[in-house]
Amino acid sequence: AARFDLDAYFAKLTEEARLRKRRLTATIAGDHEVLVRPTAFARLISNIVSNAFRYAQNVEIRAVHGNGSLVVTIDDDGPGIPSEKREHVFKPFVRLDEARNLDSSGTGLGLSIARDIARSHGGDIILEESSMGGLRAVIRMPA
Repeated sequence: AARFDLDAYFAKLTEEARLRKRRLTATIAGDHEVLVRPTAFARLISNIVSNAFRYAQNVEIRAVHGNGSLVVTIDDDGPGIPSEKREHVFKPFVRLDEARNLDSSGTGLGLSIARDIARSHGGDIILEESSMGGLRAVIRMPA
């Protein structure tokens, strides 16, 4: 594990959002550096945020780091995923054929890989309905 600067990484994602003509807001409460496996952690966040950019115009990331834990919440205003399919999309190669899969790119591995990385850090990811109307991914892990 090594230090990972959330500020610097969120700045990169903000630039990616600008290039993709999406709106991203990112906030961090608590320590802006976390102790993780940096390459894996970046891929975890990137996989979730890339999905959000694919399906939504507006994305919000909120990181709360303190008391030995990190919670990263990623909300979007896309079509979301029906509650009965939210666990299913973590299986390898699963791709939904509904509104959230209008574009045919992707292998269906992003969420599976993201969950594997979160779990390898002692955490997990759950999907919920977002207050923005789309999908919310909540990543919780010790940090």
